Amino acid sequence: MMDARDSTNTAGCTPVLVARSHAHRKPGRLTAALRVCSFVLLAFVVLFAGGFGWFANKVSHLTTPTNPAKADAIIVLTGGQSRLDAAMDLLASGKGERLLISGVHPSASRRQLQAAIGGDKHLFSCCVDIDRAALDTIGNAEESAKWVESHAYGTVILVTNNYHMPRSLLEMGRLLHNAKLEPYPVVNTNLDNGGWLTKPEALRVLFTEYNKYLLALARGIVPVKPTPDGIALADTSAGG
Repeated sequence: MMDARDSTNTAGCTPVLVARSHAHRKPGRLTAALRVCSFVLLAFVVLFAGGFGWFANKVSHLTTPTNPAKADAIIVLTGGQSRLDAAMDLLASGKGERLLISGVHPSASRRQLQAAIGGDKHLFSCCVDIDRAALDTIGNAEESAKWVESHAYGTVILVTNNYHMPRSLLEMGRLLHNAKLEPYPVVNTNLDNGGWLTKPEALRVLFTEYNKYLLALARGIVPVKPTPDGIALADTSAGG
């Protein structure tokens, strides 16, 4: 038979047991949450690293075509003398009717640009157009699309560096719906057979470009556009 004292002691223990039960439950939930977060973080790191390996390998195996097929026009994105030289050589060899140099600095005159590139002055005068409005790859794509549409070109040779080619094709392909792009990657450094792993500067350039490529992919899902104050949602109401 339980007396009043026993009953009081038992009742007093009940809150303590409940509190201990909750105390045991909270660390268990915290541990499970940490495990999930760790797994998600690890999966992200693996995907990111694997994607970078794929990107670097793809870029390092891009080669400059020895004899590209003739196209209606040529577009070169500024960013290096070798790009401009390659584009002018293509124009001189009849691989395209006209050449657009996209992303020229606003302060550079046509005469200065021609002097820097060299080559046939008459060819430059008659068959080269200059875009000074583009400030980045997105701008290159927008201005190039206007130029291609105004001339109704069906095939275009795109000239840029090998590491820049994937992102350039991605941005251009979103706007040039009626024109076929033929990539003409310019290779300044041979990165075959994993050479990019042993060249710190090449590794830095590839890693930077890979992150820009991922942002370009994400922009296709959530359309944003750079502005002087940062980024803003792009206006897609007029898009086709």
